[in-house]
Amino acid sequence: MCADCGCSITGTTLGTGGHHHHDENEHSHSHEHQSAHETLHHNPQLNDAKTISVITKILDKNNHEAGHNRAHFEKNGVLCINLMSSPGSGKTTLLEHIADLAEFKFGVIEGDLETSRDADRIKAKGIPAFQIQTGSACHLDAFMVHKGLHAMPLEEIDVCFIENVGNLVCPASYDVGSHLNIVLVSIPEGSDKIEKYPVMFRQADLILITKMDLIEHFDYDVAHEKKEARKIKPNVDILEVNIKDSKSIQRVIDWIEFKRKMRG
Repeated sequence: MCADCGCSITGTTLGTGGHHHHDENEHSHSHEHQSAHETLHHNPQLNDAKTISVITKILDKNNHEAGHNRAHFEKNGVLCINLMSSPGSGKTTLLEHIADLAEFKFGVIEGDLETSRDADRIKAKGIPAFQIQTGSACHLDAFMVHKGLHAMPLEEIDVCFIENVGNLVCPASYDVGSHLNIVLVSIPEGSDKIEKYPVMFRQADLILITKMDLIEHFDYDVAHEKKEARKIKPNVDILEVNIKDSKSIQRVIDWIEFKRKMRG
């Protein structure tokens, strides 16, 4: 476990270190995020004053940097989308197929504990990609993403995807500077993940139920999952994705294009 990440915040221990600090005078931007109070509300085990103080400081510094990241994206007219899911749900594969069909230009900031395999796959499609190897950290934070965005040709792209570390817990607690969150959940994971990990799905603007081509092989109740998702967030958009069906990929692209137009 990393010393100061979501696994510590949502568990019973917390280190006192941050990934690194940034000038406190940097530009900040208001954005809806999970506050320290909300984190603690969902984790009543964390109830001592010292732990609350440390969590608040870590999240406040991260949120300040996230606002700075968002300002970078907005200055260049780039829509930033944070992709989150458990490992193996199809984030990289989805991006590869979006590269084949989308008219907008995009880049990808990749997050994994080790290797640059996902970034290499994206680069093979002719898409700019920057790999962040987090080591032991099970999520990306705003400081990591700040480094990655400076490696992106922001003046040449319309959308920047942040492919977060595969994890249904920690990434939900950290604003990385994105405008939108897309959360994937795949058929082989079973139809209980939304109920088990509500904090993650509460952050979603769009939920993608992926690997629909495998549904005949699994006892997966799509209607139940949609119902549970809308209990947590009534207005969340939900799309079913079959990577073998280009129309389902196009629907994801159309959703992104609509959000781009909404932002002007």
